[in-house]
Amino acid sequence: MSVNAHHVHDGFRNPSPGFEEKGLTDVLKWVVWDRFINNSNSHSSDSVSFEPAENDPAALKNNKTDFTITWIGHSSLLIQIDGMNILTDPVWSERVSPVSFAGPKRVVPPGLAFEDLPVIDMVIISHDHYDHLDKDTIERLGNKSFYLLPLGLGEFFEQLNITNYQELDWWADIRINKIRFVCVPAQHFSGRTMFDRNKTLWCGWVLESNSAKIYYAGDTGYFPGFKEIGSRLGPFDVAAIPIGAYKPRWFMSPVHLDPKEAVDVYLDVKAKYFIPIHWGTFNLSDEPLDEPPKVLLLEVENRNLDKSLFKILKHGETVVLPNPSIHSELPYNP
Repeated sequence: MSVNAHHVHDGFRNPSPGFEEKGLTDVLKWVVWDRFINNSNSHSSDSVSFEPAENDPAALKNNKTDFTITWIGHSSLLIQIDGMNILTDPVWSERVSPVSFAGPKRVVPPGLAFEDLPVIDMVIISHDHYDHLDKDTIERLGNKSFYLLPLGLGEFFEQLNITNYQELDWWADIRINKIRFVCVPAQHFSGRTMFDRNKTLWCGWVLESNSAKIYYAGDTGYFPGFKEIGSRLGPFDVAAIPIGAYKPRWFMSPVHLDPKEAVDVYLDVKAKYFIPIHWGTFNLSDEPLDEPPKVLLLEVENRNLDKSLFKILKHGETVVLPNPSIHSELPYNP
């Protein structure tokens, strides 16, 4: 497959054979037929509650040596590695929507108050959907942090007067201080309105330092590219993989993993620790909000995998990971 097979004349596409793009007709079928007529969304997010963890903001602010990951909620992680503070797809807003008065609302507050964040050195963005790219949060972070973006998102940041960014294509990399960041393929889509679908790219990210390698999958369906990521850039010490927003499968499967597929991804990319993301924060689909980790653990048990390596975090919980033996500098061959 061509290196630029995901490029088209007016944007981007998913190049994997067999990918089936869902359109407006499918959305209406889901919302009207499945949800209204068949009552597929009969569960209520009001009946689900999550107990946040008690975190230690002072320790996070003072940490310069430990390798830590804190789950803020949904796909927002605070990664501390080699003295750098890195946020993934940061969302602190109450809703993930074009408007503040409607749309999916948080069922649990951010696990770490924005004011309790350490100074953020880097922000990595996977794509432009509202639950991954939050305008208000980006404006609060401002131009002091450095942003890594998939192709086409720079214009959005320029409109916010943020110039401290770099766009990357799939398999392109950049080194910031002692960490190499690699933009890697994902199977998803983009768009914030009815008129800009797939105008900007979507991606995952790999973070590689002398002390650890991390894979952040972003938002994605299952596709053969995971094996390639594992072959070219793995093995990984940690993989943050989405496990939620997967029902109904006929609609969600091209672009959202279910927990069983997430385990496939974990094995494909050759990771040691698994941190689930993209669940338990916003009601975006038809499965109960607390179902994904239960299904994940059943799959782990069915496959006889080491349950202790699957770190299902509470909102705001910090896991301190062992500093692996120093990785040798491996040549990067795109």
